[in-house]
Parts: sequence; structure tokens; C-alpha cells
Amino acid sequence: MRKYLFLLLFAGFQATAQPGGPLVASLGNVKLTFALAAGQPTYTVAYGAKPVVNASRLGLAFQDGKGFDGPLVLMGSDVKNVDETWQPVLGEVKNIRNHYQQLTVHLRQPAAPGRRLDVVFRVFADGVGFRYEFPRQLALGNFVVTDELTEFALPADHQAFWIPGDYDTNEYRYTKSRLSAVDNSAQVKASGEIAVRNAPDAQAVATPLMLKADNGLYVNIHEAAQVDYPAMQLHVDRASHRLTARLVPDAVGLKAFMHAPAHTPWRTLVVSDKAPDILASKLILNLNEPSKIADTGWIKPMKFVGVWWEMQTGKTDWKYANSIDTLDAQGHLIPTGRHGANTANVKRYIDFAAQHQIPGVLGGEVDVALH
Repeated sequence: MRKYLFLLLFAGFQATAQPGGPLVASLGNVKLTFALAAGQPTYTVAYGAKPVVNASRLGLAFQDGKGFDGPLVLMGSDVKNVDETWQPVLGEVKNIRNHYQQLTVHLRQPAAPGRRLDVVFRVFADGVGFRYEFPRQLALGNFVVTDELTEFALPADHQAFWIPGDYDTNEYRYTKSRLSAVDNSAQVKASGEIAVRNAPDAQAVATPLMLKADNGLYVNIHEAAQVDYPAMQLHVDRASHRLTARLVPDAVGLKAFMHAPAHTPWRTLVVSDKAPDILASKLILNLNEPSKIADTGWIKPMKFVGVWWEMQTGKTDWKYANSIDTLDAQGHLIPTGRHGANTANVKRYIDFAAQHQIPGVLGGEVDVALH
């Protein structure tokens, strides 16, 4: 639950830049610059004197062909400074400081229907979050996003710690390579222990993507507040080191079904010259939505034991049956007898937990006959 201690607002501050000129938000070493060149919105990020992201495209394509992938005009901008403290329900610390400068850029299509789009940037001392917001307007009701055009134009061939951009799983082992060497095809093919794999783009990686630059910077690219919107993966251009958002599609290739007013998840960049700062960052927590659970008194940390781990280590099997096509006389699957989460075994774990005052048991993928 958020507890606001103090809030500094400078709402309605009108940027003084000329239309199409650069707009800047900064905090500490982090500087965000927005520009509109020939109608194309772009952003850059720097950490001190070091570039983090070079000029990178912003935009979205819609199914009706009238998205925000063409020329746009700048209608205005607002700057807001926020410094507040809130308490998470669970976590490593009791209080989290949420300190940022927010730049909201108001854009519009120059031709009919003249749809409006806001791009909201929040600049923290350890990075940047930004998202697209669709204000309530007559020209935009229901719409379908077919592509998100967000780019992260990296300034060099960074060392990357990545897993394949797979639509069905994140259970791969991490690979360490330069961006110019990203190719997930061999890893996907070799990962036979993962039953369902679907990685159609050999140069796609999942987020969070961890990067180490030769100039001493550490950069983590991810997302926050992902609600009613597909997950973002990243296509790697191995020659230019430019990353482009790739949204996980539905069965027919569409990405997001939305109705204004609405907004996308935050795209996040956590940056520091010290690797431990990336892990300690609370930027993503600050950008996530506040808890909607009114009474959180029942939520508490606890110990538990789990059948899951014995299946993970191979002591017992994940498989309940060898074949989904072979049934018994009653039309049921024929068990192998080695599936770990069966009734007798789970009862054994429950008895063990009770004996040792352990309050919880994780069953894992349970036996269909468990009762």
C-alpha cells in the first residue's frame, strides 16, 4: 500500500522549446531528451557524459492503418517532479523512495482523424521509464495494435546476457555474448528438456536483457506494469546494435486490443556504473501499479516444502502418462507410476511439513487423481 509522505508538483509547466525542438528531463546523472524530426518522435538517454541510448524511434501501428507510425506534430508538454515514499506489502525494504522527473509530450496526427497520443517519460536517478498513453477522444475508441515500433539504439556492441525470445517459455539457460553474435536458433534446438518451444525470430531475445558496456556502464532493459498488453521481446539488429520491440502476438498475429483512454506498459532502462545498483534498483517497483488489495494483513512470508523440486531433480517424473492417446477402459490416461505429485506422495509431504512446523506444501503439476 502506498503511503505518501510528500509530493512536489510543478504541473502544467510548458516546455520552452520550439515545436519539434528537443525537450529534456533529468535527475542525477540520467538525462532524457525527446525530439521530433520531420514528424518522427525520438528519444535519447545519457548517463553523465556517456550515451546509453542513441536517437531511437517511438510509435505504434494499428490494424486500421491509422496508428502513430507516421508524421506527428507536437502540441505541448508538461513537466512534473515527484518525491514520495511508499511501503510495499512484501520486499527487501520497508520503505521505497519514488523520486522522478516526469516529462509528458502531447502529440497529434497532422491529418484527419487527428488522433492524439501522449508519451510519458519518468526519469529516475537510476534510469528511465516511458509509456504511450491514449487520451479519451472522439477519434479513438476501440483499436488494435499490430506493432509497437519502440527502439533502443545502443551506441556500441555491448556484452549481453540473454535468453531466446520465445513465445511459450523463459526456461532457457542464459547465454553471454556480444550483441553482434546473438543467434538463438542453436540454443532453441538444443533445449530438448523444454517441451514446448516457439522462437520464430533467431535474433530475438527476452526481457529483462542485461547489458555490460565497454565504457563501464551496466544497462538493464525490461518493462513494468504489464496489464492487458502482450509481453515485449527485443529483435537485435546485429550490425547496428539497434533493438526493436517485438510484442508476443495472438494466434492470428494481432498484439493488443485496446479502448481509449488507455496506456501501454512502461518500457524501462535501469543504468549505473556499478553492477550491484542494477539489482538494488526499485525503478520497476515504482512504475508498477499500486496494490489493489485493500486488506493485506493476511499476506506474510512463509516457509514451505515442495514436491516440485524432486521432479525438477529427476527423482520422480513430470509426466503423468507416456501418451495422451492411450487410455484405459474408463477413458482415463494410464499413469506411469513415476509422477511425483500424486495423492500418496503429497500426503507424505503434508505429514512431514506438519511434523516440522512448516506451514505450506507446494504440489507442483499435480496428479489428475489427486484429491
